[in-house]
Amino acid sequence: MPVVASYVYKDGRRLREAPLTPQGLALGPDEFVWTGLVDPTREELDVLVRRFQLHPLAVEDALAAHQMPKVEVYGHELFVVARTAQKTDDHIDYGETHIFVGDDHVITIRHGSARTHTALRHLLEASPAQLRAGPDYVLHGVLDYVVDAYVPIVDASEDAVLEMEQKTLDAFLSRAEIRRLFTLRRELLKFRRIMGPMEEVAGKLQSLDLPCIDPDVRPYFRDVSDHVKRVNSRLGGLADILSSVFEVANLLEQQRQGVITRKLASWAAILAAPTAIAGVYGMNFQFMPELHWRYGYAYVLALIAAVCLTLYITFKRSKWL
Repeated sequence: MPVVASYVYKDGRRLREAPLTPQGLALGPDEFVWTGLVDPTREELDVLVRRFQLHPLAVEDALAAHQMPKVEVYGHELFVVARTAQKTDDHIDYGETHIFVGDDHVITIRHGSARTHTALRHLLEASPAQLRAGPDYVLHGVLDYVVDAYVPIVDASEDAVLEMEQKTLDAFLSRAEIRRLFTLRRELLKFRRIMGPMEEVAGKLQSLDLPCIDPDVRPYFRDVSDHVKRVNSRLGGLADILSSVFEVANLLEQQRQGVITRKLASWAAILAAPTAIAGVYGMNFQFMPELHWRYGYAYVLALIAAVCLTLYITFKRSKWL
C-alpha cells in the first residue's frame, strides 16, 4: 500500500487514524489531517483529490515526478516540490517529496526517497505547542527534514575532496583516481543545480504572503533558507577546491613531463659524444690520428669515458638528471 501514515490532529496532538475514505477523512473544527504516501497511482490518489479538491495540474506533477524544487499557488492551496538526496559511495541518489498544503490538510508524496517521515512525525508530535500551528508548521518540518539530510552528503563529499587534494600533493594520480575526481566534480555540480531552486523555495515561503502560511510560522522558513544557503556555500567551496586540484594535478604532470624530457635530452647528449668519436674512427680512412699507435684503442676508450663522465657531472649539477 502507498499509504505510510494518515492521522488527524487537533491542538498539536494526534487524535485518530485517518483511512483514505470519505468517512475517515471527515474533519471537525480546528482539525487537520496529515497523510503520507509513497509512489501512489492515480486511482489511489483520487480519494484525496476529490476530498480536498486538489488542482489537476499539481496532481499531474505529483504523479509524474521528475520535478525541480518549486512553490506553486492554486487558489487557497500550496503545492511544494522538494528534492531529497542520499549519498552512495561517490554518487548521490535523488528523490522527490511533493507536498500539498491546505487549511485542513497536508499530503506528502515521496518518490525515490529511502528516508521515511516516521521519525519526523514523532519529532513533531513531541512538540504539540508548535504542531498546534497547523499544516504550515508540518510543511516547515518536512522541508527542514529534507534539507538536514543534505549536510551529511556535503560532509562526506568534503572528506573525499580533501582526500583527493592530499593525494594530488603526495603523488601523481592514477587513472582510477582521476576518474573519481571527475565523478566527484560531476556529482557536486549536479547537487548545486538543485540547491539553487531549493534556496528559491525557502526564500518564497519565508518572504511572500502565501496562502496557508501563517505570519507566525514564516520565520521558521528563514531557518530552512539559512541551512540551504550554508549547504550551497559549502558546495561552492568544494567546487573551488576541485578546480584547484585539477590545476595542481595538471601543473605537476607538466613538471613531471618536463623532468623526463630534460633527462632524455641529457642522456642523449651524453651518448652523442661516444657515438661521434666511435663514428669517426669507424670511417676507415687511411690517415687518421693515432690509427697505428699501440695504445690508440685504450686512448679512445679513455677519451669517451672522460667526455661522458664530464657531461654526466655537468648535467647532475644542473639537476637535469
